[in-house]
Amino acid sequence: MSRKRRKPKTETSTTKINLTKLVNEKIFSPIDISNVKKIADASIKILAEIGMSDAPEELCELVLEHGGKLEGSRLLYPPALIKNAIENHKRVVLLAGQTIENDLLVGGNSVYAGTGGAAPNLQKLETNEYVASKLKDLYDAARLADSLGNISFFSRSLVAGDIEDPLEFDLSTAAASLAGTSKHVMVQASHWSHVVAIANLCYKLARGEKNFKARPFLSLHVNHAVPPLRFDPESIKVMMEAVKRGIPVHCNVFGQLGASSPVTIAGSVAQTLAENLAGLVAIHILDPNASSIAGPRPMITDLRTGGMAGGAPEQSMATAAAVQVMRFWGIPCSVIAGATDSKLVDFQSGYEKALTINSAVQTGANLITQAAGSQASLMAVNFGAMVADNELIGVLFRSNIIPKINNETLMHESIKEVVNNEGHYLGHPETYRRMKSDFYYPKIADRKSIEEWANSEQMDMGKRAEVEALAILKNYWPSHLPKKIVDELNNRFQLDLKRPDQ
Repeated sequence: MSRKRRKPKTETSTTKINLTKLVNEKIFSPIDISNVKKIADASIKILAEIGMSDAPEELCELVLEHGGKLEGSRLLYPPALIKNAIENHKRVVLLAGQTIENDLLVGGNSVYAGTGGAAPNLQKLETNEYVASKLKDLYDAARLADSLGNISFFSRSLVAGDIEDPLEFDLSTAAASLAGTSKHVMVQASHWSHVVAIANLCYKLARGEKNFKARPFLSLHVNHAVPPLRFDPESIKVMMEAVKRGIPVHCNVFGQLGASSPVTIAGSVAQTLAENLAGLVAIHILDPNASSIAGPRPMITDLRTGGMAGGAPEQSMATAAAVQVMRFWGIPCSVIAGATDSKLVDFQSGYEKALTINSAVQTGANLITQAAGSQASLMAVNFGAMVADNELIGVLFRSNIIPKINNETLMHESIKEVVNNEGHYLGHPETYRRMKSDFYYPKIADRKSIEEWANSEQMDMGKRAEVEALAILKNYWPSHLPKKIVDELNNRFQLDLKRPDQ
């Protein structure tokens, strides 16, 4: 699986900055360390004194063997077990690509942005009509993500609404995603037996179980908890099987502030982190060397309607608080950012996504899901939005790279030379040398002069992104899989992977 991925023609070739790994050592910390510790301690106390309900028998036995106890129907975790799991959690987790250049080292100061959401609808280009998504749409989303340089991973963004059988649904989702992109893929499984089938597919593509476990190019989102403080027993079994099969696990928890978690940001975050720890500790007991990533998702509720408000300013505050605690613990984490409530690729979509994604970047979230393409409170994906958001991610990442300050960059001698000669820097050798290395040049945003704009089609950014998305979907086809594997996937899943010209 190490074939070199063909460089998409759609990427801006003059952009040389590494935008998939943030090099900013000065992480934004809006909450002071004493209050971070208060939230951290509160979450451990919740898990130790209130605990989780609906724990399956297998998990109860594991925790009880390590000092836990049952009080009625609630499983309480001993603080020592929780702290041991935190202290010994992997500080960096490899989420491999099917090609080496797409490997993600999740942890520390690395920040990556990608797709996500498992939306039931696709917003059609050109008409803006919302339609139920199908397996072909999921494959198209994967290959579109494969072509966009600032999208670092493909988390299943659409559901295959045309597949009814649960096993076939999960397996086809994995197959379409893996065929569509060589970037790391994240999917879900609704039953533990489906994990076995997905693992076997991955082993086949990796040419062996050992190869996949050394370089896992697929991971599983597991929503193991149902707030407030309840386990989803079936998801726990999925988690256990994933650990057994060597598949990295994202322990995700979605608490709706004011609905399924407390109305205060501090309380909501503390409960969400406790629910997160319940899954992370379970994985640690199962296999201390297993790869797991925390997924705290304290989501904001519009208390007037009861609906989610993913683009609210409070969302960035809740996300930042959760990330700060995870960084305090040293645990790699992922968050949701970019969950705009807008139904169009418009001003609202842009500012809501910029607000929440930038905050997640600045606080050092390692993975940012739902950052590209999500619309309508995660209920839909728009391919034009994927293109526009790819550019937004590039701009945000570039703006968070701290400039180097030294004698060379202060350019004292160059200033002296220029003011005593040409009087401008446009022709200076250093200007020419850095014009390609130090700047991010957007492709979709409009930088035309007024005169150029007046003589053009005068499309807004959403329309330009739509045109670009249509061009990519027409012309770009991934080439990371051997023809034999492509044919087998076509025959097994009817994915229609062949290029139009074949």
